[in-house]
Amino acid sequence: MTIEGIAGHRAGGKIRLGMVGGGRDAFIGAVHRIAARLDDRYEFVAGALSSTPERSRVSGRDLGLAAERIYDDFHAMAKCEARLESGIEAVAVVTPNNLHYPVAAEFLRRGIHVICDKPLTSSLADARELATQAMQSSALFILTHNYTGYPMVRQARDMVANGLLGSIRVVHAEYPQDWLSEPLETTGQKQAVWRTDPERSGSGGSVGDIGTHAYNLLRFVTGLELECLSAELTAFVDNRTLDDNAHVLLRFVGGARGMLWCSQVAPGNENALRLRVYGEHGGLEWGQESPNKLWYTKLGEPKRLITRMGPGTVDAANRVSRIPPGHPEGYLEGFANIYREAADAIEAARANQEKPKGVVYPCISDGLEGVAFVDACVRSSRRNGAWTELDF
Repeated sequence: MTIEGIAGHRAGGKIRLGMVGGGRDAFIGAVHRIAARLDDRYEFVAGALSSTPERSRVSGRDLGLAAERIYDDFHAMAKCEARLESGIEAVAVVTPNNLHYPVAAEFLRRGIHVICDKPLTSSLADARELATQAMQSSALFILTHNYTGYPMVRQARDMVANGLLGSIRVVHAEYPQDWLSEPLETTGQKQAVWRTDPERSGSGGSVGDIGTHAYNLLRFVTGLELECLSAELTAFVDNRTLDDNAHVLLRFVGGARGMLWCSQVAPGNENALRLRVYGEHGGLEWGQESPNKLWYTKLGEPKRLITRMGPGTVDAANRVSRIPPGHPEGYLEGFANIYREAADAIEAARANQEKPKGVVYPCISDGLEGVAFVDACVRSSRRNGAWTELDF
């Protein structure tokens, strides 16, 4: 693949970061910027922050960007920044799903590292093509499945990998919310409008928006490889095109079985991502709304609470903890851990070195699998829950 221009992989200084999307009233864009600032490893210097030039300029001024580094569109941004001596080294892609592919591809082919929101793309065809381009590019690709950055998720992953649970038998992941229990998209609410639009979101609704998080989390912690799935996707709200609830049965290579439930029409649930893993010797339970606690039960013994930086935590968990035990760390810190891991990898790339040992972040292959998961769920549901394999 031809790389146009020269991306700024130069030694020293903070990583120069740009952003596509994430302008005024965009929740996830602000989260990315906070996460990037938390460890003081990045400098936010450029952006194409909205689909309209006027809104992009206003958003850029709000954020203190220099006028000449606020772009009308991502094509102009990629072209100009790649040619600047002090151009961006990495770009955060925080657009609706349908723009992930063209934006990420534009920067990858210029050797600019990409930090992309999930899901990877809105279609499996785009995901496959982007995966090919990412593997051919000299740039890194980081996918912000931010829940993998939580210390106690790293703790759970380490415990499973080291055999404390024995062979995994049963996995249950769930992610219920209630914010789309009514037709919020008809009010013009920005986040609801694009998430319920198949042209911008893709073929999956709740399964693409939050089901991909639940699936990625169970894969990250257990390492289990999916064999096939049976899915029922439902749109409960009248006139809604995409699903707002999904029930998925999972069969894994080696015999383990699982269930995944995601819903955006479950009153009483705000952001209740939860994972339970059961093996022949014990079980683990973790919930995103109490992220500093991991419950571990050894077969035949009382349930044991493991807390962030408490007794029994491992290096994999402690290295992504920032503050002493007892002080809560949560969503923003977990998100920032992905940016910190990305910074370690980008700085190593500056020096033509391998990614440091222990640095972990979701990458292009995780993103491709996530989109393939959504695609398989949609295909299975259309066939009345027929067992379906991932196609990627």
